[in-house]
This record gives sequence, structure tokens and C-alpha cells, in this order.
Amino acid sequence: MFIVADLAESDELLVDGGEGRHAVEVLRLTPGERVRIGDGRGAVADSEVVSAGADGLRVAVLNRFEVPEPDPEFVLVQALPKGDRGPLAIELATELGVDRIVPWAASRCVTRWRDDRVAKGVAKWRAAAHAASKQSRRPHVPEVTELMTTREVCGLLGDADLGLVLHEQARRPLAELQVPRSGTVAVVVGPEGGLTDGEVVAFRAAGANAVRLGAEVLRTSTAGAAALAALSARTRWA
Repeated sequence: MFIVADLAESDELLVDGGEGRHAVEVLRLTPGERVRIGDGRGAVADSEVVSAGADGLRVAVLNRFEVPEPDPEFVLVQALPKGDRGPLAIELATELGVDRIVPWAASRCVTRWRDDRVAKGVAKWRAAAHAASKQSRRPHVPEVTELMTTREVCGLLGDADLGLVLHEQARRPLAELQVPRSGTVAVVVGPEGGLTDGEVVAFRAAGANAVRLGAEVLRTSTAGAAALAALSARTRWA
């Protein structure tokens, strides 16, 4: 899957820039090969390579179609992990179907995005979501929002049809909850140091359910992906 900014209504398309260079110089695509082009918003064109050169990859469109937004919508509220675990969390979540990713500045986050680092951090997460969408051939690239505070996350949970907070001490397993087949399902994943009592109380007051996935304690970079897989198995994959 190649993702372009605009899937123009024409019989022939040019994939240029970084996508084009990757197709020509790394993948070494040649005329006659079949490729899929998308705009990251659900529009897709199955195409055939016409030429590959310095200007990029030129393709002839064979078929166009639209892929509807997934339902239910999965939102991942991800506390900022340490180091490179942030992009890893985004890659895994993207491959497993997340639709919206919310970076969250939790109280116990070791990593802090200071004012001058917020834009860089968000851009890095968006790049990870874009790359993972290409790899997993997703027609919709997940939205990565701006950094949110706990108060803002509470507002998000209040608007969701189902809000979940992953907590290792929760008595109720996720498997016991009724998951809506439509609407918005939001999952909160805390930082390495865990959630504070105040955060748990605030999220519950906003209508969220504290749940556990199993007996094992997962890393913050993998917990969201595990929850998304469990939710998909009961909704989209069923």
C-alpha cells in the first residue's frame, strides 16, 4: 500500500516524494506489477505500474473503491512511554485496528513532552502510524491527536459509548464486559509507574470501567495492542 495526499480522479496517478523513491529505489517496482494506492482516508485505487523513474512511480488505475470507517471506533489513550517504546506502541496499535490515538501526560510518566517537544513528539507518533498503516495495508491511517491532560481524557471518556481503563488490580476482566457493536470504545493505558488513585477515581467518575486483561502484567507499549486485539475478536473479527 502506498499512501498519497490526494487520490486524484484520473486514469493515471504519480506516486512521488518519499513514497515514490521507496517504490523505485527500494522495492524496485517495474512496469506491469500491481500495486494499491490509498489516501489514508478510505479511498483506494488498485493500479498497475506504467513506469518507474526519477519522477517517481507512475501507475494506471484499474479499479477504485471506498472503504467505510470501521465500527465500532477504537480510541487508545496512551500514556507517554519511555524512549522508543512510544512509536512501538503506536505501530502495534495501528496494526491491530486503532482509529484514534491520544497521547496522554499521566502523573507518573517518566517521559515528559515539554512545550518545545510536544510538536516533535506528536509528529513522531503520526509518522509511526503512517508507516504501520502502509505495512498493514490499512485504508484508514489512525488520527493522532494533540497531547491531552487527565481532565481532557475524562471528557473523552464521558463521550465514549464504552470507556475502559486497564488496571492490574481491577477485579473485573475485560472478557466479562458487554462491548457495543457500534459507537466509540476508548481504552486508557497508563505509564510504566502505573495509574495514581486520583486518576482511577477521575476516570471512573467519567463513566469508565477499570478492567484487567489477564493475570500477566503487560508493558505500557504492548497493553494497548493486547486490548485492541481482544476487542476486535469480539466485534470486527467476529
